[in-house]
Amino acid sequence: MKILKYFAAFLLVCFLLPAGASVALYLSGDHPDSWRSADWTATGLLPEPAGGDEAAIYIMSARTGGLKGAIASHSWILLKHADGAPYVRYDKVGWGSPIRRNGYPPDGRWYSNVPHVVGHIGGERAERLIPEVEAAIAAYPYSERGGYRIWPGPNSNTFVATVLRYVPQLGIRLPPEAVGRDYLPLASPVAVDPHWRDVDLSLGGYMGFGFGLDTGLEIRLAGLVFGVDLLRPALKLPGFGRLGMAVQSSASAAIP
Repeated sequence: MKILKYFAAFLLVCFLLPAGASVALYLSGDHPDSWRSADWTATGLLPEPAGGDEAAIYIMSARTGGLKGAIASHSWILLKHADGAPYVRYDKVGWGSPIRRNGYPPDGRWYSNVPHVVGHIGGERAERLIPEVEAAIAAYPYSERGGYRIWPGPNSNTFVATVLRYVPQLGIRLPPEAVGRDYLPLASPVAVDPHWRDVDLSLGGYMGFGFGLDTGLEIRLAGLVFGVDLLRPALKLPGFGRLGMAVQSSASAAIP
Protein backbone atom coordinates (compact mmCIF):
# COMPACT_ATOMS: atom_id res chain seq x y z
CA MET A 1 0.00 0.00 0.00
CA LYS A 2 2.88 2.37 0.75
CA ILE A 3 4.18 1.90 -2.77
CA LEU A 4 0.78 2.90 -4.17
CA LYS A 5 0.71 5.97 -1.94
CA TYR A 6 4.18 7.01 -3.04
CA PHE A 7 3.24 6.48 -6.67
CA ALA A 8 0.04 8.51 -6.26
CA ALA A 9 2.01 11.30 -4.58
CA PHE A 10 4.55 11.24 -7.42
CA LEU A 11 1.80 11.53 -10.04
CA LEU A 12 0.15 14.36 -8.14
CA VAL A 13 3.29 16.43 -7.55
CA CYS A 14 5.16 15.76 -10.79
CA PHE A 15 2.32 15.53 -13.33
CA LEU A 16 -1.13 16.59 -12.17
CA LEU A 17 -0.24 19.76 -10.27
CA PRO A 18 2.06 21.24 -12.97
CA ALA A 19 -0.41 20.36 -15.73
CA GLY A 20 -3.27 21.85 -13.74
CA ALA A 21 -1.32 25.03 -13.07
CA SER A 22 -0.50 25.35 -16.76
CA VAL A 23 -4.18 24.94 -17.67
CA ALA A 24 -5.16 27.59 -15.09
CA LEU A 25 -2.64 30.05 -16.52
CA TYR A 26 -3.89 29.34 -20.02
CA LEU A 27 -7.51 29.95 -19.07
CA SER A 28 -6.57 33.27 -17.51
CA GLY A 29 -5.34 34.61 -20.86
CA ASP A 30 -7.01 35.64 -24.11
CA HIS A 31 -7.12 33.12 -26.95
CA PRO A 32 -8.93 32.85 -30.30
CA ASP A 33 -12.32 31.13 -30.23
CA SER A 34 -11.54 28.92 -33.24
CA TRP A 35 -9.07 28.40 -36.04
CA ARG A 36 -11.12 30.83 -38.18
CA SER A 37 -10.51 33.70 -35.77
CA ALA A 38 -6.87 32.80 -35.10
CA ASP A 39 -3.93 34.73 -36.53
CA TRP A 40 -1.81 32.65 -38.93
CA THR A 41 0.28 35.47 -40.41
CA ALA A 42 4.07 35.66 -40.72
CA THR A 43 6.01 37.00 -37.75
CA GLY A 44 9.16 38.26 -39.46
CA LEU A 45 11.21 36.04 -37.19
CA LEU A 46 13.25 34.61 -40.06
CA PRO A 47 15.36 36.55 -42.58
CA GLU A 48 13.89 37.01 -46.04
CA PRO A 49 15.61 34.99 -48.81
CA ALA A 50 18.19 37.06 -50.68
CA GLY A 51 20.88 36.51 -53.26
CA GLY A 52 24.08 35.15 -51.78
CA ASP A 53 22.49 33.82 -48.58
CA GLU A 54 23.21 30.38 -47.13
CA ALA A 55 21.20 27.18 -47.13
CA ALA A 56 19.32 26.59 -43.89
CA ILE A 57 17.34 24.01 -41.96
CA TYR A 58 15.04 25.17 -39.17
CA ILE A 59 12.92 23.23 -36.71
CA MET A 60 10.14 25.51 -35.44
CA SER A 61 7.60 25.14 -32.65
CA ALA A 62 4.63 27.09 -31.29
CA ARG A 63 1.87 26.45 -28.77
CA THR A 64 -1.13 24.85 -30.40
CA GLY A 65 -4.77 25.95 -30.24
CA GLY A 66 -7.68 25.28 -27.92
CA LEU A 67 -7.31 24.02 -24.39
CA LYS A 68 -4.59 21.61 -25.52
CA GLY A 69 -2.40 24.68 -26.02
CA ALA A 70 -2.04 24.76 -22.24
CA ILE A 71 0.13 21.66 -22.34
CA ALA A 72 1.15 21.04 -25.94
CA SER A 73 2.93 22.62 -28.90
CA HIS A 74 3.00 22.05 -32.67
CA SER A 75 6.28 21.72 -34.57
CA TRP A 76 7.31 21.90 -38.23
CA ILE A 77 10.31 21.70 -40.55
CA LEU A 78 11.74 24.42 -42.80
CA LEU A 79 14.23 23.74 -45.60
CA LYS A 80 15.96 26.39 -47.69
CA HIS A 81 18.61 26.08 -50.38
CA ALA A 82 21.21 28.80 -50.82
CA ASP A 83 21.29 31.96 -52.95
CA GLY A 84 17.79 33.34 -52.46
CA ALA A 85 15.86 30.09 -52.69
CA PRO A 86 12.50 30.15 -50.89
CA TYR A 87 11.71 28.41 -47.63
CA VAL A 88 9.84 25.13 -47.93
CA ARG A 89 7.69 24.28 -44.91
CA TYR A 90 6.48 20.80 -43.92
CA ASP A 91 3.72 20.17 -41.35
CA LYS A 92 1.84 17.01 -40.43
CA VAL A 93 -1.77 17.87 -39.71
CA GLY A 94 -5.01 16.01 -39.11
CA TRP A 95 -6.95 17.58 -41.98
CA GLY A 96 -6.49 17.96 -45.73
CA SER A 97 -3.28 16.63 -47.20
CA PRO A 98 -1.59 14.50 -44.53
CA ILE A 99 1.77 16.25 -44.91
CA ARG A 100 1.26 19.87 -45.82
CA ARG A 101 3.87 21.57 -47.99
CA ASN A 102 3.91 25.35 -47.72
CA GLY A 103 0.45 25.38 -46.18
CA TYR A 104 1.43 28.29 -43.92
CA PRO A 105 4.05 31.08 -43.85
CA PRO A 106 7.50 29.73 -42.90
CA ASP A 107 7.56 31.60 -39.58
CA GLY A 108 3.80 32.05 -39.27
CA ARG A 109 1.88 32.12 -36.03
CA TRP A 110 0.13 28.91 -35.04
CA TYR A 111 -3.34 29.59 -33.65
CA SER A 112 -2.10 33.16 -32.94
CA ASN A 113 0.91 31.85 -30.99
CA VAL A 114 4.34 33.18 -31.96
CA PRO A 115 6.77 30.35 -32.82
CA HIS A 116 10.35 29.92 -31.73
CA VAL A 117 13.36 28.22 -33.30
CA VAL A 118 14.07 24.84 -31.72
CA GLY A 119 17.18 24.25 -33.80
CA HIS A 120 18.97 25.71 -36.83
CA ILE A 121 21.67 24.50 -39.19
CA GLY A 122 23.15 26.75 -41.87
CA GLY A 123 25.69 26.83 -44.66
CA GLU A 124 27.27 23.89 -46.44
CA ARG A 125 26.21 21.47 -43.71
CA ALA A 126 22.56 22.39 -44.27
CA GLU A 127 22.94 22.05 -48.04
CA ARG A 128 24.41 18.59 -47.55
CA LEU A 129 21.69 17.45 -45.15
CA ILE A 130 18.64 18.83 -46.97
CA PRO A 131 18.39 15.79 -49.34
CA GLU A 132 18.54 13.45 -46.34
CA VAL A 133 15.78 15.38 -44.58
CA GLU A 134 13.65 15.32 -47.74
CA ALA A 135 14.19 11.55 -48.02
CA ALA A 136 13.17 11.11 -44.36
CA ILE A 137 10.01 13.17 -44.95
CA ALA A 138 9.15 11.04 -47.99
CA ALA A 139 9.72 7.85 -45.96
CA TYR A 140 7.61 8.92 -42.97
CA PRO A 141 5.54 5.80 -42.18
CA TYR A 142 2.33 7.66 -41.19
CA SER A 143 2.08 9.99 -44.17
CA GLU A 144 -1.18 8.68 -45.62
CA ARG A 145 -4.67 9.91 -44.80
CA GLY A 146 -5.70 8.43 -41.48
CA GLY A 147 -2.07 8.39 -40.32
CA TYR A 148 -2.71 11.07 -37.73
CA ARG A 149 -3.93 10.72 -34.17
CA ILE A 150 -3.90 13.79 -31.99
CA TRP A 151 -3.09 11.77 -28.87
CA PRO A 152 -0.85 10.01 -28.02
CA GLY A 153 0.35 9.95 -31.62
CA PRO A 154 1.38 9.71 -34.34
CA ASN A 155 0.71 13.45 -34.66
CA SER A 156 2.52 16.58 -35.90
CA ASN A 157 5.30 16.25 -33.34
CA THR A 158 5.72 12.54 -34.08
CA PHE A 159 6.36 13.50 -37.70
CA VAL A 160 9.11 16.00 -36.87
CA ALA A 161 10.65 13.79 -34.18
CA THR A 162 10.75 10.83 -36.59
CA VAL A 163 12.53 12.89 -39.24
CA LEU A 164 15.04 14.08 -36.62
CA ARG A 165 15.56 10.47 -35.59
CA TYR A 166 16.11 9.41 -39.22
CA VAL A 167 18.72 12.15 -39.68
CA PRO A 168 20.67 12.13 -36.39
CA GLN A 169 23.34 14.39 -37.90
CA LEU A 170 20.92 17.26 -37.29
CA GLY A 171 21.53 16.92 -33.55
CA ILE A 172 18.16 18.51 -32.68
CA ARG A 173 15.50 17.27 -30.25
CA LEU A 174 12.01 18.63 -29.76
CA PRO A 175 11.11 20.33 -26.46
CA PRO A 176 9.22 18.48 -23.69
CA GLU A 177 5.91 20.20 -24.45
CA ALA A 178 5.88 18.73 -27.98
CA VAL A 179 3.34 16.06 -27.01
CA GLY A 180 3.67 13.10 -29.36
CA ARG A 181 7.42 13.49 -29.94
CA ASP A 182 8.02 10.31 -27.91
CA TYR A 183 5.53 8.12 -29.77
CA LEU A 184 6.98 4.82 -30.94
CA PRO A 185 4.94 1.89 -32.29
CA LEU A 186 4.43 -1.03 -29.92
CA ALA A 187 6.27 -3.26 -32.38
CA SER A 188 9.42 -1.12 -32.03
CA PRO A 189 9.27 0.44 -28.56
CA VAL A 190 12.97 1.32 -28.22
CA ALA A 191 14.93 3.98 -30.10
CA VAL A 192 18.68 4.35 -29.59
CA ASP A 193 20.76 7.24 -30.88
CA PRO A 194 23.41 5.94 -33.34
CA HIS A 195 26.14 7.28 -31.05
CA TRP A 196 24.42 5.92 -27.94
CA ARG A 197 23.93 9.41 -26.56
CA ASP A 198 20.24 8.82 -25.83
CA VAL A 199 17.84 5.91 -25.34
CA ASP A 200 14.05 6.19 -25.57
CA LEU A 201 11.42 3.65 -24.56
CA SER A 202 7.76 4.22 -25.42
CA LEU A 203 4.75 1.98 -24.94
CA GLY A 204 2.70 3.32 -27.82
CA GLY A 205 3.09 6.88 -26.56
CA TYR A 206 1.06 6.20 -23.43
CA MET A 207 4.04 5.89 -21.13
CA GLY A 208 7.80 5.55 -21.29
CA PHE A 209 11.09 7.11 -20.35
CA GLY A 210 14.24 8.51 -21.87
CA PHE A 211 17.78 9.07 -20.70
CA GLY A 212 21.07 10.21 -22.17
CA LEU A 213 23.45 13.10 -22.65
CA ASP A 214 20.97 15.20 -24.65
CA THR A 215 17.80 14.07 -22.88
CA GLY A 216 18.90 13.94 -19.27
CA LEU A 217 16.33 11.81 -17.49
CA GLU A 218 12.65 11.94 -18.48
CA ILE A 219 9.60 10.05 -17.22
CA ARG A 220 6.74 10.21 -19.70
CA LEU A 221 3.09 9.63 -19.00
CA ALA A 222 0.22 10.18 -21.44
CA GLY A 223 2.47 12.41 -23.56
CA LEU A 224 3.45 14.62 -20.62
CA VAL A 225 7.06 14.84 -19.47
CA PHE A 226 8.67 15.19 -16.05
CA GLY A 227 12.44 15.19 -16.02
CA VAL A 228 15.75 16.75 -15.14
CA ASP A 229 18.78 17.75 -17.17
CA LEU A 230 21.96 17.76 -15.13
CA LEU A 231 24.42 18.73 -17.88
CA ARG A 232 22.43 21.86 -18.74
CA PRO A 233 20.65 22.33 -15.41
CA ALA A 234 16.90 22.39 -15.94
CA LEU A 235 13.65 20.94 -14.68
CA LYS A 236 11.08 19.67 -17.17
CA LEU A 237 7.44 20.00 -16.11
CA PRO A 238 4.16 19.06 -17.84
CA GLY A 239 2.69 22.10 -19.55
CA PHE A 240 5.61 24.40 -18.73
CA GLY A 241 8.26 22.51 -20.65
CA ARG A 242 11.88 23.17 -19.83
CA LEU A 243 12.63 25.51 -16.92
CA GLY A 244 16.31 26.36 -16.60
CA MET A 245 19.33 26.70 -18.86
CA ALA A 246 18.38 27.04 -22.51
CA VAL A 247 19.41 24.23 -24.84
CA GLN A 248 21.87 24.99 -27.62
CA SER A 249 22.38 21.81 -29.60
CA SER A 250 25.68 21.25 -31.34
CA ALA A 251 23.88 21.89 -34.64
CA SER A 252 22.22 25.14 -33.58
CA ALA A 253 23.35 28.63 -34.35
CA ALA A 254 22.01 32.13 -33.97
CA ILE A 255 19.59 33.35 -36.59
CA PRO A 256 21.40 35.66 -39.02
